[in-house]
Amino acid sequence: MRSLTFWLLALSLTGCGYNRIQTLDEQVNGYKGQIEVQLQRRGDLVPNLVETVKGYAKHEDSVFTKVAEARAKLGGAVQSGSLSQMAEANQGLTGALGRLIAISEAYPQLRANENFKSLQDQLEGTENRIATARSDYNGAVETYNSYIRQFPQVLTAKAIGKQPREYFEVTGADKREAPAVKF
Repeated sequence: MRSLTFWLLALSLTGCGYNRIQTLDEQVNGYKGQIEVQLQRRGDLVPNLVETVKGYAKHEDSVFTKVAEARAKLGGAVQSGSLSQMAEANQGLTGALGRLIAISEAYPQLRANENFKSLQDQLEGTENRIATARSDYNGAVETYNSYIRQFPQVLTAKAIGKQPREYFEVTGADKREAPAVKF
């Protein structure tokens, strides 16, 4: 009888989805890590860009300060792991970088500088990587959230304390359009 109970319990648990829930949860964590890596990469490019612009526009200290503050907030948000803080800090850095890029319009020799062009290309590539990472993450969250809401997985998810995951929401100006860089 004890053996029969064991096999009935084991058979009933095979459809519970525990392993699939764990796999999907880890997939979401992996994609979240990619967002963090790309946001950190973006933040790491900023000081070089600022230094390049400073060489041509020494009197724009308030813009440089705002960029530095926005970069620091992004770093803190990435360290916190909070998606909403990361999205908000990313938006703040986008605005500050937009003002920094606007300065370059007044300095043709800066726009012609190879280091500046290279940094701009790297920043643009990073922006694309962030968009891809965000899309991959949100797709994984959608799959995970849908799966844990299905029966019988919903029972398993509740039993092991798994909750729906948060999407990486684009906020404010980021929703409307990507930052444009024109030379």
